[in-house]
Amino acid sequence: MVIKSLSLSDFRNYENLDISFSDGTNILYGDNAQGKTNLLESIFVAATTKSCRGGKDREMIMLGREESHIRVNILKRDVPHRIDMHLKKNNPKGAAIDGIRIKKGSELYGMLHVISFSPEDLSIIKNGPSERRRFMDMELCQLDRLYISCLSDYNRALFQRNNLLKQIPYNRDLISTIDVWNSQLAGFGKRIIEARKQFIAEIAEIASEKHRQITNGKENLQISYKPDCEEDGLEKKLSSSIDRDIEMRMTMCGPHRDEISFEINGSNVRIYGSQGQKRSAALSLKLSEIELVKRKINDTPVLLLDDVLSELDRKRQERLLAEIGSLQTFITCTGVEEFVENRKSVDSIFHVENGRIKQV
Repeated sequence: MVIKSLSLSDFRNYENLDISFSDGTNILYGDNAQGKTNLLESIFVAATTKSCRGGKDREMIMLGREESHIRVNILKRDVPHRIDMHLKKNNPKGAAIDGIRIKKGSELYGMLHVISFSPEDLSIIKNGPSERRRFMDMELCQLDRLYISCLSDYNRALFQRNNLLKQIPYNRDLISTIDVWNSQLAGFGKRIIEARKQFIAEIAEIASEKHRQITNGKENLQISYKPDCEEDGLEKKLSSSIDRDIEMRMTMCGPHRDEISFEINGSNVRIYGSQGQKRSAALSLKLSEIELVKRKINDTPVLLLDDVLSELDRKRQERLLAEIGSLQTFITCTGVEEFVENRKSVDSIFHVENGRIKQV
């Protein structure tokens, strides 16, 4: 799977851009705040309908404009495809595959599979649990369309239940309707928990081996899924926690409170690990993500490395670059000379300056 070309119109600081890429390693270099990350973000949006920065659609539209367009031409198993995204300032986004408009954003998932790695990902261990849940959800959504549907339905039911919890103190009769939402949350939540459990089990096995390689066999990394509730007990737990939920005005149990734990040689990395250990664990997680995706889709994903090499020491840089292999990779950096001289071969180099890109 490779991206052949990208066209942008009024996206972030790109007024008009048409650019073609190599199938191997593409370097995007330039000073900060020139548009390197914006370009990677546009690719991520075309693959997932969402910003890798977590921003809203209107924030990605050039200042003073009402809409923005992204077009990506890809080659998937030797078959060409085109993805079009239409971002609107005051209306929902639109998307099309090969010129045919899609009704749901979930139809786009899996068309272009990308793995994004940024300095923020190196903090996934020490950040809050929401970051780790987001990691699970983003990958599972690209791998499993049924998961997308379950997650969307679960979030809608959760929103409705939380609204109900806020109204019950003013109208106790509404408590009789809570069982409807408990049942829906339990049904959707069960499938989410099952999918997450399998995903973490698979990725943990790969990450353990990657981490041993990074640390020359000195450390054993164990990644474990910690569901807030087991899949068959969710409805019972929702029913038994109703008084607390009403008091807190929110649903206090369910997959939206799940966690992932990371242990090195039996110790919790988030609490007791050094900065180097946290970075190594995060790197192992991303490397295992690459390997797992290759196995699942029977193809190679596109890798987006956003200024992440500058955050890693030489040993971890080399480990990451060694894993790139045959993947099409986009790497952003501020300086290209050292990278070209001391690292792997580079297929294309682009200089980015003020929303303009020139191949060098």
